[in-house]
Amino acid sequence: MVFFAMSRRHPLQLLSTTDLVLEHERLHEEIDQLQRALTSHAVIDQAIGAVVAFGRIPPDDAWRVLREVSQHTNTKVRTVAEHVLKFAQGGALSDTELEELRRALDRCSAHVSTGRAHS
Repeated sequence: MVFFAMSRRHPLQLLSTTDLVLEHERLHEEIDQLQRALTSHAVIDQAIGAVVAFGRIPPDDAWRVLREVSQHTNTKVRTVAEHVLKFAQGGALSDTELEELRRALDRCSAHVSTGRAHS
């Protein structure tokens, strides 16, 4: 059985079986990356919600808080978000993350109380 497939990048070129297999693998890798990104965004969005609830701050500020904790602890935002979610459900945060979370929330509150935009 013979299959013909045309290249997207070079429409006049027919793809070999090897090319098709490589493209198939590339597409599966891209799908895996997109699925990981969706999961990561869901975790971060949930953590933003948790920070909104216990920090009583707007979502944009909650995102900044997560970013600041990430930067000050040299931890990926997704990992910080996972830890914050566990903390919101009664788990523990490391002393470093808890301290940075408090500091970030305090900085956020200071900006809100003085009426300055948080940058």
